[in-house]
Amino acid sequence: MREKKIYQVGLTMINGIGNGIARQLLAELQDAEAIFREPPHALAKIRGVGEILSAEIARTDALRRAEEEVEYAEKKGIEIYFIGDSRYPKRLAECADAPIVFYFKGNAELDTRKVISIVGTRKATPYGMRLTEQLVEDLAATFPDLLIVSGLAFGIDICAHQSALRQGLPTVGVLAHGLDQLYPAAHRSTAVEMLEQGGLLTEHPHGIAIDRHLFVQRNRLIAGLSDATIVVESAAKGGALITAELAFSYNRDVFAFPGRVSDKSSKGCNALIQKSVAGLITSADDLIKALLWDEAKQVKQPTQAELPFVEEVSDEERKVLTLLGKRQEPMHIEELSAETGLSLPQLSELLLMLELNGHVHPLAGSRYQV
Repeated sequence: MREKKIYQVGLTMINGIGNGIARQLLAELQDAEAIFREPPHALAKIRGVGEILSAEIARTDALRRAEEEVEYAEKKGIEIYFIGDSRYPKRLAECADAPIVFYFKGNAELDTRKVISIVGTRKATPYGMRLTEQLVEDLAATFPDLLIVSGLAFGIDICAHQSALRQGLPTVGVLAHGLDQLYPAAHRSTAVEMLEQGGLLTEHPHGIAIDRHLFVQRNRLIAGLSDATIVVESAAKGGALITAELAFSYNRDVFAFPGRVSDKSSKGCNALIQKSVAGLITSADDLIKALLWDEAKQVKQPTQAELPFVEEVSDEERKVLTLLGKRQEPMHIEELSAETGLSLPQLSELLLMLELNGHVHPLAGSRYQV
């Protein structure tokens, strides 16, 4: 098992090989160890590799560094997750740019039933902090096992983590550096608490220098680990908006709290809502309803036989309604397109008519239900 981990970590330490090429190699050879054992001339023929990268793979330096990293993880109680493992978080694995390897320390169940990320500006206002605290408190009252993910940054991020800890919810901080350091250092005491009630997660090995671009890169993990991303406050530009856009690109739900048009700290949230990237919420109750987490009140999806209006629609509309009626969960428009064979423009027009006639209900993130 240890040797297997060394090959898996080693794949991420080869100079010049990023996520994309690593995935290509795994698709061709199925196994990290097989990649290192493949003759260089054979590796060079794989799309995207070539002679220079095949020579890098043949070097022993990456495996030496990987062995040191695995040893470090064992000493520090750090778990190493590989993209091919069955325990790799399913939500994150769905993302095309998910990391080949990530490191986790803590006790959170990353595949728990409900996971949200809460993000926002580092320069949070008292209003934004109160919103975050109230949101977490209200969610905890209904979902005591809800996992809250954020980036451990100043402002909304740390408020979300600390609110989760106070409410007894597990919370995971996604870092932009190795687990041998913590930035910002002011949040160390909170991070220590999170190791007992959640955890810390990163795709980076120990010993790397803190670099600004890595903070942008880590946002995709925050979005990918979650069912939905909630932006509490954000200026016109910022990391929270990047996280929201990434979540939207993964077909995940995105929500934002609106603010006054004159408030700088709400310009980003208002823009997300205006562009239909985010659904507007004002409370935990709005979020629960939008995500269909209000299970006690949730109406059972009707079957085709139970659709009273099925005779009043066209063949294409009947096909969509029947498909939606068979599902217990809302369907994304792209999934509907794939299942029905209708193009996205056709389907958009058809769904609009069904919505206007009261046959379907649109949800955030381009999803629909009967």
